[in-house]
Amino acid sequence: MLNDSSILITGGTGSFGHTFVPMTLARYNPRRLVIFSRDEMKQWEMAKLYGDDDRVRFFIGDVRDKDRLVRALDGIDYVVHAAATKIVPTAEYNPFECVKTNINGAMNLIDACIDRRVKRVVALSTDKASNPANLYGATKLASDKLFVAGNSYSGSHETRFAVVRYGNVMGSRGSVIPFFMGLADKGSLPITDERMTRFMISLEQGVELVWHAFEDMVGGEIYVKKIPSMKVVDLARAVAPDATHEIVGIRPGEKLHEQMIGTEDALHTYEYDDHFKILPAIHGWSNDPSRINGGVKVAPDFIYSSNINPEWMTIEQLRAWIDSNCEKIGRI
Repeated sequence: MLNDSSILITGGTGSFGHTFVPMTLARYNPRRLVIFSRDEMKQWEMAKLYGDDDRVRFFIGDVRDKDRLVRALDGIDYVVHAAATKIVPTAEYNPFECVKTNINGAMNLIDACIDRRVKRVVALSTDKASNPANLYGATKLASDKLFVAGNSYSGSHETRFAVVRYGNVMGSRGSVIPFFMGLADKGSLPITDERMTRFMISLEQGVELVWHAFEDMVGGEIYVKKIPSMKVVDLARAVAPDATHEIVGIRPGEKLHEQMIGTEDALHTYEYDDHFKILPAIHGWSNDPSRINGGVKVAPDFIYSSNINPEWMTIEQLRAWIDSNCEKIGRI
């Protein structure tokens, strides 16, 4: 599907973009892959990685600026929406800015994609959008709803929208693994709560889920990858086995456990071999055979939460992953 196509990724200089771009260039050989973001220095640094590869283009812009999006989307077939204000404490203390990017930006992108007749759009979401306890999660829930509804809002246009939902992305910039690695030499690591658990997904798995969404989507689906959980204390032991732990308490807006599917969505959720799919409740789309596509409906009380996940990552497995990926952890 993506072969010889034109693809644009918003927020493309972030951790996801740094993995999506080389993987997609290698697998699909798109005609053009446009990195749309607002940070010229990050674009300059990223451009050096691709030298004279004329498939890779860079476009300065902000999702808050609809006119700039309309210009950037000229001739684009597929869009990955990765731009977001996503650090939980930052969102709590800068709520207006979070809303402008995560909600208003989503509205701008939906309008611009429809007007430019983009074929398909996949938006990245977060576990925090399921039963949100912080502003970031609330804005991403609103964004998810906007992208789902965009499939009816597009009217006679053929633009289709879907969402993929992730947990903790291992080794991404600003995440817990590089944070702990930076403190390992001090001999003590801050732990918010000994009971805390998190989902664990690699950037490569995230990219593959986006590819699957592009291939599978009819419009309005939310894709959730089946991934293992891990206790934060075990994560700390994997990074720094000899370090002591200092319990510092949960930050404003932070959850004890991650949830990607709640009981509210269970009535419209289907299970597949390696993922779940939440179908849209509007317009009876959750009963559409083309959207169900062979899935098995989950139990009415189903919850996909990191503390009751049947699959767990061990300390040894995480250490092996760190050893294999140490050169890129926290750098992208």
